[in-house]
Amino acid sequence: MPEGTDSEDERYQKELRKRINESIRRAQIEEQTKAAMRQILEPEAYERLMIIRSSNEELYGQLVNLIVSLVQGNKIAGKISDAQFKALLEKLTSKRESSIEFKHK
Repeated sequence: MPEGTDSEDERYQKELRKRINESIRRAQIEEQTKAAMRQILEPEAYERLMIIRSSNEELYGQLVNLIVSLVQGNKIAGKISDAQFKALLEKLTSKRESSIEFKHK
């Protein structure tokens, strides 16, 4: 067997291990995030967050970051209710209505 083949196999094995370790790390972080959200959110709000996670990964990330920053800044006392969660969601998803002006000459 040529020496180059072993080297390619070794590189492939290293890359595969690296990808597996990265996947495991991401899964662990996600589980930690879910556990933290379960402690911070009331059950209805947590369920709503998980529905958002399955439909809009970007919005889920934004909500988690917002909630974590509010908790770290001591701006939230107790668990976040579903109504409070909806208000946070509204703040993130509300878009300013833009208007177009037509100037006639």
